[in-house]
Amino acid sequence: MSNHQIVLASTSPFRKAILEKLQLPFSCCKPETDETPLENESAIELVERLAQLKAQAGFKLHPNNFVIGSDQVAFCDGEILGKPGNFDNAFAQLTKLSGKAVKFYTGLALINPEGQLKSSVEVFEVHFRNLTSDEITAYLHLEQPYNCAGSFKSEALGITLFDKLLGDDPNTLIGLPLIKLCEFFRAFGFDPLIQKR
Repeated sequence: MSNHQIVLASTSPFRKAILEKLQLPFSCCKPETDETPLENESAIELVERLAQLKAQAGFKLHPNNFVIGSDQVAFCDGEILGKPGNFDNAFAQLTKLSGKAVKFYTGLALINPEGQLKSSVEVFEVHFRNLTSDEITAYLHLEQPYNCAGSFKSEALGITLFDKLLGDDPNTLIGLPLIKLCEFFRAFGFDPLIQKR
C-alpha cells in the first residue's frame, strides 16, 4: 500500500460494508455538509454536488489522502423520495411505488492526495412488482427499512418486492458504485487490486 490512506467521508454502515469488499485499509469520517437542494436543481445535479461536497469536507479533515464522497436519491414520477423515517411514511411510499419503476441516482466523488477531483452519477433502476397491503405491512415489520430511501433494503429481504433490477453495478443501489470507484482510483494511478497490502 502507498503512504496515502483512504478515507470514506460517510457514516453509513452500508457504504462502509461495500468499501470493505476491496480489502484495503480505510477510515471513515463524518462530512459536515448542508444537503438542502438548490432551487431548480435536478436529482442528478443534487447527488453529484453533494457527493463532491462530502468528499471536499472529508479532504479538509484528512488532506493528502484519497477521500471518497457519495450521495443517493430515489426518483419516481418526477419526485425525489426521501427516507421514510417511520412505518406510516414507509407504507405510503411502498404503496405509491407498487408496480412502478424507480430510478436511483448515486453521486460518487473521489479526491486524490493532490486534491484533484473526479465525480459521476451512476443510475440504477428498480422495478417493483404489484404489492398488496399485507405484503407491504409484513415486509416493513420484518425489516424496518425506515432509514432507506425508497423504504427497502435491496441487499436483504427487499429483493422480494421487485420484478427486476437494471444497472451496471449492484453496489450502486446500496449506495457506493464500486466499479466506478475502482475506475477513478486507476485513473489516479492507484490500482486497488495490486497495491501492497
